[in-house]
Amino acid sequence: MKKATLIITTYKKIRELELIYSALENQTCKDFEIIIADDGSGKEVEEYVKLIRDNSEFYINFITQEKEGFRKTKILNKAIISSNTDYLVFIDGDCIPNRDFMKYHIEYAEENTVLCGWRVSLGKKISERISTDEINSGKYENNKFRLLTDSLTGKKSTKSAEESIIIKNKFLRKHFSEKRVRLTGYNFSVWKSLLEKINGFDENYVGAGIGEDTDIEYRLKLAGAKFKSIRNLAVVFHLFHEKTIEENKNLEYFRNIISKSKNYFCSNGLIKK
Repeated sequence: MKKATLIITTYKKIRELELIYSALENQTCKDFEIIIADDGSGKEVEEYVKLIRDNSEFYINFITQEKEGFRKTKILNKAIISSNTDYLVFIDGDCIPNRDFMKYHIEYAEENTVLCGWRVSLGKKISERISTDEINSGKYENNKFRLLTDSLTGKKSTKSAEESIIIKNKFLRKHFSEKRVRLTGYNFSVWKSLLEKINGFDENYVGAGIGEDTDIEYRLKLAGAKFKSIRNLAVVFHLFHEKTIEENKNLEYFRNIISKSKNYFCSNGLIKK
């Protein structure tokens, strides 16, 4: 049995999946299975996954659903149920992991603890130029100077380039752990049992914005989970796209949850009540 499951959420992002898969082939730790959780893209993504699965060293499971708007929380719950391991790692389908990404998520896993990473938000030009050759050579993650230079160029440039700097020193990491640790849907890992305890993701959140991360962080804390930073270790490189506008409906729903409920178990999650 593999040590972990990597869950990748996607919607109509073939090029991005190609880049992510190249990064997964170059992981220093390959003791994991892959679930590609598709929010109703149609046949194109499914056919691409079938193509790579036929010749892959990984076990790859593809799950999808009918397209009825943005329903990321629903497909995430399907992925949790489909997973074959006790430990789950989550990334978005536009985030390329560094070579040690799975290694650190697996090695740093602790009982009753959520590991929270961050991302380097690549600029528009770098995102358009990045290729599988750059990933296979390691250039995309090793050229820190290019990232830092691009971060100074203004609009649509790289953000959080400093996140690409790997910090292993225990003293320095202790400094990082004292900062507020925030769960982000594009880079975190958690024990499957913890997600089952809170009944997974709340499917009442539909549309982009608050939902799969803010709400689940809140409920995991209510359930007594600890949070630990693995920033500057398990890094993802987020490919540029125009910002998605948040849904006000989700924000209102979340505010209602925190003002009226102290129950970490949602009613519309892995189990429907």
